Amino acid sequence: MSLNHQRLIFSAGRLRFFINNCLGLDRQHHRITGFEMSPHLLGAAAYNTYLETVSNKADIIYLRAKESPTVRMTYAYLDYMKRLSEKFDWKSKKFILAFDYTDEDFYGNVQGFNIHGYTGKNGVTGKFKFLTCSIVSDDIPQKIPLLSVPISMGHYKSHVVDYCLSHIKPIMGGIELILFDRGFYDKDMMYELGNASYPYLIFVPKHKDKKEILLPMINGECKSMVHDFTVNKNKTKYKAQNILVFLKQIYDKRTDKNYDWVFATNVDTKKLGSIIPVYKKRWRIETGFRVQDDACIKCKSKEMPIRYFLFLFEQLLQTQWMCFYKEDSSFKNFIIQMHKISSELAAHPRKRFGNA
Repeated sequence: MSLNHQRLIFSAGRLRFFINNCLGLDRQHHRITGFEMSPHLLGAAAYNTYLETVSNKADIIYLRAKESPTVRMTYAYLDYMKRLSEKFDWKSKKFILAFDYTDEDFYGNVQGFNIHGYTGKNGVTGKFKFLTCSIVSDDIPQKIPLLSVPISMGHYKSHVVDYCLSHIKPIMGGIELILFDRGFYDKDMMYELGNASYPYLIFVPKHKDKKEILLPMINGECKSMVHDFTVNKNKTKYKAQNILVFLKQIYDKRTDKNYDWVFATNVDTKKLGSIIPVYKKRWRIETGFRVQDDACIKCKSKEMPIRYFLFLFEQLLQTQWMCFYKEDSSFKNFIIQMHKISSELAAHPRKRFGNA
C-alpha cells in the first residue's frame, strides 16, 4: 500500500530532527547525523533485527547514543509531544492517562542497576525496564505514548510517576483521571498523588483483608468505603485517606467469567460512573506495547542510553503512525515505507526534506 510521498518526506524529516535532538548532533560538528542514521535505524525496525545485520553504521550510532545523557533523549521526545499538542489543540482538552511498565529482554551477564534480574527462562537473564504514560481517552483519537523513562533498580514509583506527570501536564488542558494496575497499589504512591491533586484509579491486589469484605456481599453488588492509611516518610508518619470500591462477582464478557474487583481512588465514585469499563481503558496502553513490537530493534548492549534511545525511536514511529497514518496503512507497512523514503533521500542528498 503506497502512502502520500510528501507526507512521508515530512515525517522522515521529523525523525531526523528527533535523532539529532536525542544524540546532540548537528552537521557543523558531526560528519554523520540523523540524516545518515535514520535509514539504518528504520531498516532494523522494519525487519525486527539487529542494527549490525542491516547497517555498517551500528558502531557510530551506539557510540553517539552511549555518549548522550538519557535526560536529553527524554526532552527530545517531549519536544515532539509539544508540537503535537499545538497541532491537535490538546490544551483545550482533558485527558485520561494510563501508566504501565514495559521491558526488553537481556541475555548476558547481569551487571549494574539498569538491568533487572530475571529467571533465565528462554535464556533471558535480565530486563531493561521503562515506565510509559499513554493517552487512553475515548474522545482523543491519538492513543499514543506521551512519555517513557528508563527505570533502574530500587526506584521510587511515586517519584518517577510525578516526574512524568510534571513534564507532560503543561502540554494538555487537564487530567481527568490516571489509571494504574495492581503493581502501583502503594501507600506512598497514593499519598503523593493525593497531595498533588492528581485523580487516580488503582486496581487493588488480592488480599485476605479484602475477601472479608467481599464475602458477605451479594453477586453484582458494589460497595464503597473510606480508607484511612498512614505513610512513613523521612522518619515521619503522615495520615492520608482515599476510597476503596468493592465489586462482587461482576461478569466479564471478554472471558465469559465473573470476577471480584477492588479499586482505590480519590475521586467521587459517582463521577466515575461505571468503574470497570473506565478502568479497562488502561488496557489500551498494553495494546500500544504490542504495536511497538512490530518496530522492535534487537540489541545486545548493556548500556541503558543505547537501549533507551532505540526504545524512544520505536515509540516515535508508533506515534507518527497513530497520529497521521493509521487510517491508511498498517504499522509495519508504514515503517517499510519510511525506510524506503529515508534510504532514497540519503542516496540523493540534494533532494530536500519537508520542513522539519
